[in-house]
Amino acid sequence: MSEIRVRPGLVIPDAELSVRFTPSGGPGGQHANRSNTRVELTWDIDASEVLDDHTRVQLLAKLGQSVRVVVDDERSQTRNRDLAHERLRVRLQAALHRDKPRRKTKPSRSSQRRRVEGKRQRSQLKKQRRKPGSDD
Repeated sequence: MSEIRVRPGLVIPDAELSVRFTPSGGPGGQHANRSNTRVELTWDIDASEVLDDHTRVQLLAKLGQSVRVVVDDERSQTRNRDLAHERLRVRLQAALHRDKPRRKTKPSRSSQRRRVEGKRQRSQLKKQRRKPGSDD
């Protein structure tokens, strides 16, 4: 992969990404001990040239000065690199997602009536379960 397409208008070039390969930990025999399949992908948000000011502020607030993704799921270095690119893209999309502002709502009159009627019915049911003579 040469670049990461986060969303329309935001493409991170490969030159801004720092990739480091290290041996994957854990069991696995000769292949795991000799192959550098673990991928560490780092992107410096603060030094990026592709971000506008608004996007930079938004990413800095949610992710900090740099984003680091570590992948050692697969035995293949190229597959781990592809997974790291994908996870970085997903993380950036999540950080840039803005929720809709909540609008205050008021319960309708009929829903209030139904709620109170349900309480009344429940109260009657519980009164019927009481022992005789314990009425107020």
